[in-house]
Amino acid sequence: MAWFYLAVGIIFEVLGTICMKFADGFTKLVPSILVFVFYGLSLGALVFVLKKMDVSIAYAIWASLGTALICVIGIVWFKEPVSTMKILSIVLIIIGILGLELFD
Repeated sequence: MAWFYLAVGIIFEVLGTICMKFADGFTKLVPSILVFVFYGLSLGALVFVLKKMDVSIAYAIWASLGTALICVIGIVWFKEPVSTMKILSIVLIIIGILGLELFD
């Protein structure tokens, strides 16, 4: 169940970050409110994860998968520039997450 809550927390964190982009410096009401709602839900899910999982592993996975997903969303959805180094960096983040989990 901890893995389910972790996945939900990551999804809410990513949604919160996307809403940050749409909030335009907190000048747009609905996306601005959603930033706090999604981040609150994300941290709430993380609290449940920490009942069963070490904080070092849970937070590292939560933060780095969120980062990798936002990078991919930025490239695909927001048409941000992509480079070989950016792709390599995303792959290294994922390898780091796997290393934390597999060699715990």
